[in-house]
Amino acid sequence: MTTPGSFGPTSPTVPASVRGVDRRSLLRGAVGAGALLGVPTLLASCSGDATPAASGGGASAKAGPVKFGFNEAKGSGPAYERLSAIADAYAKKAGVSVSQNAVDHNTFQESISTYLQGTPDDVFTWFAGYRMSQFAENGQIADVSDVWPIEGMSDAFKKSATAEDGKQYFVPVSYYPWAVFYKKSVFEKNGWTEPKTQDELMALMTDMQGKKLTPFAFAAKDAWAPMGTFDILNMRLNGYDFHMELTKGKKAWDSPEVRRVFETWKTLLPFHQENSLGRTWQEAATSMAKGECGMYLLGTFVVDGIPTETQEDLDFFTFPALDQTIGADALDAPIDGFCVSANAENEEAAKAFIKYLGSAEAADAGNNAASAPFIAANAGASTAKYGALQKKSVEVVQNAKSIAQFLDRDTNADLANTVITASLQEFIKSPDKIDSITTSIQQQAKSILG
Repeated sequence: MTTPGSFGPTSPTVPASVRGVDRRSLLRGAVGAGALLGVPTLLASCSGDATPAASGGGASAKAGPVKFGFNEAKGSGPAYERLSAIADAYAKKAGVSVSQNAVDHNTFQESISTYLQGTPDDVFTWFAGYRMSQFAENGQIADVSDVWPIEGMSDAFKKSATAEDGKQYFVPVSYYPWAVFYKKSVFEKNGWTEPKTQDELMALMTDMQGKKLTPFAFAAKDAWAPMGTFDILNMRLNGYDFHMELTKGKKAWDSPEVRRVFETWKTLLPFHQENSLGRTWQEAATSMAKGECGMYLLGTFVVDGIPTETQEDLDFFTFPALDQTIGADALDAPIDGFCVSANAENEEAAKAFIKYLGSAEAADAGNNAASAPFIAANAGASTAKYGALQKKSVEVVQNAKSIAQFLDRDTNADLANTVITASLQEFIKSPDKIDSITTSIQQQAKSILG
């Protein structure tokens, strides 16, 4: 994704959940050799409770019926299978009912603010990062500090669950890196290798086009999806620190640095699938699976959008450096998990459930029931179902120097939902409007962030 010559430690009061997670925090307590064998990089470094709930029992005296809302529609694939299976396993273990409210991902994302202001489920899926902290600040999610520590969950994960007030409002379940995915069989057939530099990437894309293959699958109907491209280009061109300061309003969206990102992206669009505004990420993944596109920049959840028989043919590489002074050691690696609603009908029962959700037992229940596993946050979870992708993902996260949560998780919800998503889609539709688009984002960012 380049054209020749055109590219140019967390304080106690500001937790990693707000600033992104540094590699040194991620690796605290890690056993390096184990990580390379597929054991999660985020290994336990806290002692854990001695109570049954702390070890994932969940079926304590506080257990009770709960309502569970999650961002995967029934029948949508492995992600739904995992979450539904975890809920069923808890219901059976604790002897309580768990009502499942399964909503498609985009609807859930776009309706979250309204959802929390109404009568939300007791426990719901969400993410680490600024937006978790923002919900905590707004009083929309409950303090769950009393369910921590969780056996098998590292200090780094606890930090990702911590808001600016120093309390925990989140329980992690999994994490995944964003990278460039491709089919090994397609690369082998054409004699292609993973590009390590800007020039190698350009040569690869040019060769793909010459062989009538679209270099990059691309989808923008899911308004959040293009953020992954913006994130990686900004981190490669301007660095991780600039990227994080931009998300917090400390850098300007109409600055020369950000406009350079869009100018670079503009040169890349011809290497992407056309008509992306009408395509979902699952449809783009299918295009790669069918061999219509050579690569796809996405998270490892790409496996949820392709046939099972194709998954073993997938491999990936991290996006190459575009500026050698900055390098390629920063990436998005979001952490997924759960929150308790501030309006939960039974907060004690909700906390018993969320404690279980963070356990190794819960992760195993989900992975054993699904056609594709997630990478469990709990270090005690089994890695038996991990394939090459999951093992390599652990290694990539281990080797990353700096990790962002993803643009719509690292910035203000109103800015992400009402401004940035629409602006990125407008850019994709009209890439010549960079000046007006970046000016508009900055004006609105200043109004929203102050």
